[in-house]
Amino acid sequence: MNKNNAILTGLYAITDSALMPGERLMEKTEAALRGGCRILQYRNKNANSTDRKREAGLLRTLCHRYQSLLIINDDMELALQVGADGIHIGQSDTSLAQVRKQVGDQIIVGISCHDNITLALQAQQGGASYVAFGRFFESHTKPHAPAADVAVLSRAKKTLKIPIVAIGGITRDNAMRVITQGADMIAVIHDLFSPNDVHEIEQRARTFARLFS
Repeated sequence: MNKNNAILTGLYAITDSALMPGERLMEKTEAALRGGCRILQYRNKNANSTDRKREAGLLRTLCHRYQSLLIINDDMELALQVGADGIHIGQSDTSLAQVRKQVGDQIIVGISCHDNITLALQAQQGGASYVAFGRFFESHTKPHAPAADVAVLSRAKKTLKIPIVAIGGITRDNAMRVITQGADMIAVIHDLFSPNDVHEIEQRARTFARLFS
């Protein structure tokens, strides 16, 4: 299967080592997957390479059990080692051209474009599978990230041929604002994974997932 042709839509959950320490990573992730999360990005800037490989491998198995996609944040080697479905990079990470050269065209490659459609067009031309715009609202994860106007999503939707992710402070209360503007996926961290109760996480995931039906 060419993973780059996978359907990219719906709830795009991103892990957080502070909200999901230790065994809670798997418990909370599975709750989100049960609730309808279709894409999971593994993001852990603090763990050592051994722990990251172990966690990513477990997450790959778990995601595939639920027919969901695993994306690795900014680590080509790890993505290839564990057989992840894709990788996500930022503008200051490894270049898109270098990533595509190393991973080929069989893997999903997403890239952050902040609020810049020119960067998104360049990414599309360079072989990106999807682009991410944001932050759109106050963010717990990146409170100092530059703010983006939701209007960039409608402009991007008219311009781009690849799927669009909206990220940054997205909650159950504001998610429809970015979806109606053109977001194919909503990236959520805090409003999904902050509860300790896995049943609450599953219900929140269902709420987000229903926005796309």
